[in-house]
Amino acid sequence: MLATKHTALAVALAAKAVKALMEEALLTPKPGLVDARDNGSHSDMSIDLMLGSARSLENTFREIANVSYQHPVNQALREKIAQIGRDGEKVMLRTTNGVNTYKGAIWALGLLVSARAVLSGERDPLQIMSVAGKIASFNDRYRPVQQTNGQSVKKRYAVMGAEEEARLGFPHIRDNALPTLLNARACGRTEEEARIKALLALMASVDDTCILHRGQWSDLMTIKQMSGAFLAADGFSTQSGRKLFYRLSEYCKFRRLSPGGSADLLAATLFLID
Repeated sequence: MLATKHTALAVALAAKAVKALMEEALLTPKPGLVDARDNGSHSDMSIDLMLGSARSLENTFREIANVSYQHPVNQALREKIAQIGRDGEKVMLRTTNGVNTYKGAIWALGLLVSARAVLSGERDPLQIMSVAGKIASFNDRYRPVQQTNGQSVKKRYAVMGAEEEARLGFPHIRDNALPTLLNARACGRTEEEARIKALLALMASVDDTCILHRGQWSDLMTIKQMSGAFLAADGFSTQSGRKLFYRLSEYCKFRRLSPGGSADLLAATLFLID
């Protein structure tokens, strides 16, 4: 019976993680990001590429859930799921012919899948994020020594990246995306608009290293300000909100900027609550 529950949970969590990635990709419209309408600021990505890449990660998430099931939160668990995640990145890159679609999402969702499997019956997003943060805080002794784009940006601008976000228990999901999404739902907004508002809440608050990698500090500040103004104008329900969203989308497209870190966190948010 235990093995059956174990397997069923792993399959369910993997499917849930892939579903979250696909729903984020299909959410339309999104500033600077691939969606069902266009490729945003990306010349090397398309919606079909994103969906295929998401599907390719199902086995990765299933393996993470399997090894994490009721596992003590310790360094051994951290290192086990890290290796599975690195193998998953290779699968993703083979699927996309070398295009990095979901490296950040593998990190965030992998930790949340692991935490959910550790807790087995727990569904409270705050508890799951807390345990994910504890897992992320352990050192990975087998981590490759290489300078990634995100690490270079963090060093240059002294900002928090995906690693720190996870170690702190995903504060931008907890304090920005989740409350915004749940409040929009409670106010009767469509699910699409609720999710877009959650994305913009992330864009207004996250020091997105994907934006800084492609652009400058002034670009990040402009995108944060415009995203916050969209929310303050009550989103798509007002003419000023719609105009702000259009201006934000045009700014991202013209400057070739993509809030990929915020998109990863939105997918993680959807995994936690849907």
